[in-house]
Amino acid sequence: MNNAVFNQIRQFLEATDLAESDWLAGLIARKLDRLPAPGTGQTHARWQALAAVAEFDLSLAKLYEGHTDALAILAEVEPDTVRSESGAWGVWAAEAPGGKAIFESGNYSDSRDSKVYLRGSKCWCSGAATASHALLTAWRQDGRGPYLVRLELDQPSISIEASNWHAVGMRGSASLDVQFQGAIGYLVGREGQYLARPGFWQGGAGVAVCWYGGAVGLAVSLRQAALTADAAKRSPFMLAALGKVDLALRETTLVLQQSAAWIDTHPTADAARVALLCRLSAEKTANLVLREVGKALGAAPFCRNRRFAKAAADLPVFIRQSHAEKDFVASGEHTLHASDQPWQL
Repeated sequence: MNNAVFNQIRQFLEATDLAESDWLAGLIARKLDRLPAPGTGQTHARWQALAAVAEFDLSLAKLYEGHTDALAILAEVEPDTVRSESGAWGVWAAEAPGGKAIFESGNYSDSRDSKVYLRGSKCWCSGAATASHALLTAWRQDGRGPYLVRLELDQPSISIEASNWHAVGMRGSASLDVQFQGAIGYLVGREGQYLARPGFWQGGAGVAVCWYGGAVGLAVSLRQAALTADAAKRSPFMLAALGKVDLALRETTLVLQQSAAWIDTHPTADAARVALLCRLSAEKTANLVLREVGKALGAAPFCRNRRFAKAAADLPVFIRQSHAEKDFVASGEHTLHASDQPWQL
């Protein structure tokens, strides 16, 4: 991807007259979903696209990130397979209580395109009502797994349950429950490969990029308000908030840029430590931006600016995809056993 494609994404999003439900399809139709895979030398360019979509709308970013992640997973796990499937993909890997997909098959080999029959359910399936295909984690009847399964969603043996989705923030991502009653799917890769492959943590860092993009969208509103305010209303408190927001975003920008470069230099290495830093930095910055922008601008944009109000409701929900203190524990473990000097200037 080059700057021309990145600019096309921004131009399409700002000029589109499509209904909100058609935004993802519009990006796919224009082939603006064909991002370079992480670790192929253009991770920064990939993340620029994710950030641009997230700055525009976070629910769209959730669906777009999942769709582009699915394409990257398929390219990584089955690189020699030429695919003709069109439409939107979801990646459903949550293993929530009460939601587990089990497959049965006469052939438990890991051969490509092994047909399986899915039963059970999956929770937190973003875009379930609109996606055409999905990659999901599933388990053998004897408990072994997880395996990755791809399937077409237009099957009578698949049903969607929306009654549990009461979200206000991230409502448009529609992360619904899906039930399977003998749905046909196909194994992708080997047992455990989904979690063990380099792209797992590389993709996890990409989610942090979406949090960062959402924070940028709110920060832009603060900067624009400061630029257009007359001198009497451009208070020192507004400028102080802008200064805090600028510092936080610049810090996370550097973390993301350095992490993208590291991933491209070490495409097959374990990127857990790098991804955790990206996620923790982006979450910290998003929380600061939410706090400072809200204090500086007051209630008006929350009540009178639909796009701002939606972004401010979406971002706190999206960043809860983090694992909070568990991620700090994991990051601390990596720092404890790091072979390099992590704080050398």
